[in-house]
Amino acid sequence: MTTTGETRKPRARSSRYRLAQAARMEWIKLRSLRSIWWTLAVTAAGTVGIGAAVGLNTRNASGDLTNNAMAGVVPGLLLVGALGVLTVTSEYSSGTIRATLAAVPRRPLVLAAKAAVFGAVTLIVGEAASFIAFFADAVTLRHGVAAPSLGQPGVLRAVVLSGAAFCLIGLLGLGLGAIIRHSAAAVGVLVAGVYVVAQVIGIIAHSVATYMPILILENSLSTTKPVTCGTSEASCPHFLSAWAGLGMLGLYAVIALAVGGWLLARRDA
Repeated sequence: MTTTGETRKPRARSSRYRLAQAARMEWIKLRSLRSIWWTLAVTAAGTVGIGAAVGLNTRNASGDLTNNAMAGVVPGLLLVGALGVLTVTSEYSSGTIRATLAAVPRRPLVLAAKAAVFGAVTLIVGEAASFIAFFADAVTLRHGVAAPSLGQPGVLRAVVLSGAAFCLIGLLGLGLGAIIRHSAAAVGVLVAGVYVVAQVIGIIAHSVATYMPILILENSLSTTKPVTCGTSEASCPHFLSAWAGLGMLGLYAVIALAVGGWLLARRDA
């Protein structure tokens, strides 16, 4: 009976760790890092500022004004993705990952908690930045250009999905951080995969370009009108619909997190 009681103690102790408890620990760590909040503030301010600047320089009333207002989302994704990487890799560089894994032995649960907390924060920040950028662009429009309203077809969807892209690219960065574990290398892969490779593939393989993250944002999520290529319609890629594009970004994030969780459970800290 004594042996049975002793063997049950570790099970009772480990069973206390659920996603809610692990997420609470991750939230405490996240909110204590001022650099993350400053970076998120700069990201949101830059998104809004670029949207306002685009509004000041808009002269074509027939263009996709909502897509123009979301122009600041593109560089904002780089900062959010890098933050996702650093959320994981900073613990490896400082050595605190050992304390984290000692407190929560179930390693996939640690990554799931990080993803839940960081994803929620970046979703809120992204949606706030997208909506404020939309209204800032509308206020700064000149030259007789009428501002779009959220009630027009596709406008609300474009603003909401553009904000959601912050969360998904941030989670992609989080997954890459767990896979690579080195800050500079993981950020380099993120930048190359999201920005550089997309431009190269867009030039040489139009059919594949439609699945590149940054092109999904620019031509699927933030648009309210069909994308046209002027006189070169024959070589114009057929971009994904808004919801298909959102699903593709989500798939990238899920794959990165799944591989990251699998490697986290099998490698030494």
